[in-house]
Amino acid sequence: MPTLMVSISGIRGIVGDGLDPQVLVKFTSAYADFILSSKKKSNGTGKIIIGRDARISGEMVKSITAGTLAAKGLDVIDIGICPTPTVQYTVKTLSADGGIAISASHNPNEWNALKLLNSTGQFMTPEENLEMIKILNKGDSTKFNSWNSLGKIEFYQEGLKKHVNEVLNLKYVDKNGIKKRKFKTLVDCVNGAGVYVIPDLLKQFGCDVIELNCEKTGIFPRIPEPLPENLTETMRAVKDSKAELGIVVDPDVDRLVLITDKGEPFIEENTITSAVKFVLSKNPGNVVVNLSTTRAVDDVAHQYGCKVFRSPVGEANVVKKMKEVNAVIGGEGSGGVIYPDLHYGRDALVGIALILQLLLESGKSLSRIKKSLPQYFIAKKKIELKNINPDQVLQKLINSYAGQKINTEDGLRIDFDDHWVHFRKSNTEPIIRIITEAKENQEAERLSDKYVAEIKSLF
Repeated sequence: MPTLMVSISGIRGIVGDGLDPQVLVKFTSAYADFILSSKKKSNGTGKIIIGRDARISGEMVKSITAGTLAAKGLDVIDIGICPTPTVQYTVKTLSADGGIAISASHNPNEWNALKLLNSTGQFMTPEENLEMIKILNKGDSTKFNSWNSLGKIEFYQEGLKKHVNEVLNLKYVDKNGIKKRKFKTLVDCVNGAGVYVIPDLLKQFGCDVIELNCEKTGIFPRIPEPLPENLTETMRAVKDSKAELGIVVDPDVDRLVLITDKGEPFIEENTITSAVKFVLSKNPGNVVVNLSTTRAVDDVAHQYGCKVFRSPVGEANVVKKMKEVNAVIGGEGSGGVIYPDLHYGRDALVGIALILQLLLESGKSLSRIKKSLPQYFIAKKKIELKNINPDQVLQKLINSYAGQKINTEDGLRIDFDDHWVHFRKSNTEPIIRIITEAKENQEAERLSDKYVAEIKSLF
């Protein structure tokens, strides 16, 4: 069967097997009608920012998307190949009515996607998404404008430059001090959009940059998700080149993964923990992370007398909670740093700037910083339910642990003194994911196996 995944953030599928021109036109048309209906309410400008990652299908998807928006009477500002956070940032800075980031994130070469943004440059809220889906289901989004009322399509080269400039001049980041330090870095951009910005950003920070997988081919040389098992060559290169740190980004540059000076994974959970620690040391305040993110964030926040709030998994949910509690920093354990001083979105460029400043101020190597953080280990498993309703399984677990400290905003998270576990159902498959964290790796694995067995006993 054709593969097409529809979620709150947009649509994602395999080009030629689900993500086809007619599908792109259909969803872009519904999105355009949603924007136009919002425009009438707010007297907006009718302006949409589009940008794409480097994958081969990007130009085709962009052309269809831009043409459809113009056919609906919306002006399109194309900012070219760039990170998803650059699209978000540009929607905000140009006061556009929305944006579309064309990227399937860490999915392989054959995938692509439309990530739909609202007028704030953030992913659409659940309420906005529902309104768009209603428009989609009505089936009348195939009405297009006449020849004399089409939108314009223009290219805007300044989007990425302005984003980089803002990152270089972030508050609390000493650009000149970092330049003097001349960090030796190895960067792996998996031949994605990061090639167009990350090496240059690091050079502007005065770093000595070694490039790996930084060719502008748009073809990923390895599995693009930046997990340790996919980065063996990169980790070896960091060690062999005696780099002080390795920097890895996914194809659309919203996640930041670090490799220590010893050629070992820094661990993504430590990326958000380190960013939180740095920001709170300068500006104490509320923190927001999702329910599957490490407890180390809570420990660090406690050191500064600050409070951590948790949201359901997903950037839109984290951002919503950050706004509610006026958080000074937030993100997700996958390496996604959200720093509202610049914009509300996961942004590897921001993460890099904060980590370089942390290294500068601490005077420590990245491996020593890793050792200085609270030590936790996460085990992840999933269980196929076949014909069993995942909601029924979750409800049984909720009933079983009703006396414990539980959170049911996104599946079920249970916090014990010595560990926590998060049970989440998949939105696309009949499975339940089990994320367990404990102080020791073996204990996290043991507890994870225990919870798998417990779920199996329920059916």
